[in-house]
Amino acid sequence: MKKLVISFISILLICGFSCSQDKDKTGGKEKTNHVGGPCEGCEAIFESPLAFENLTSTDTLPDYNEAGPKLIISGIVYKKDGITPAPDIVIYIYHTDQNGYYSGKGNATGWGKRHGYIRGWMKTNEKGEYKFYTLKPAPYPNANSPAHIHVTIKEPDKNEYYIDEYVFEDDPLVDKNYRNMAQNRGGDGIISLNKNEDGMLIGKRDITLGKNIPDYP
Repeated sequence: MKKLVISFISILLICGFSCSQDKDKTGGKEKTNHVGGPCEGCEAIFESPLAFENLTSTDTLPDYNEAGPKLIISGIVYKKDGITPAPDIVIYIYHTDQNGYYSGKGNATGWGKRHGYIRGWMKTNEKGEYKFYTLKPAPYPNANSPAHIHVTIKEPDKNEYYIDEYVFEDDPLVDKNYRNMAQNRGGDGIISLNKNEDGMLIGKRDITLGKNIPDYP
């Protein structure tokens, strides 16, 4: 009997520890819906230097003041209906440097070792808005992939998942074949760029939660 009691207590302790870890990882909320399928590296969203509740809707990536074409991208995140703005959505982005590499700074940890130092985190405001400042990334050297920005989404009641990368309308590699292969997760990721009066590139992309996302309720 004594051994049974000890075993039962051990199981409770293990369960309690595991559950607390899961809650901590999702900001104190249990995962209630698993969506989006496999996503290698999406957990990097939890490496934000700020707690999710302290993120703002605007971020400036570390490369912005370096040499290269300055880029500003903004948009609105909508709920599944495509009409209602979605607040408190965490967005994680990362991309290559001006030579097409995910370069580091020598002190990288976690997924920063693979994603490089050019990455950022935002959380949509009450109007669903987000914006980030960066440099336009270069494509991979000697590759057939267009220049792109990776993006991961985290909704309050769902696990993290990826949506289509940001790519650029004027990129010659964004051709008919690329467009036919695009999954349009979260909506179309192909954006047009214009220059403002300061010569900075301006792009806009709205995102619809759940659009073309597997297992989305």
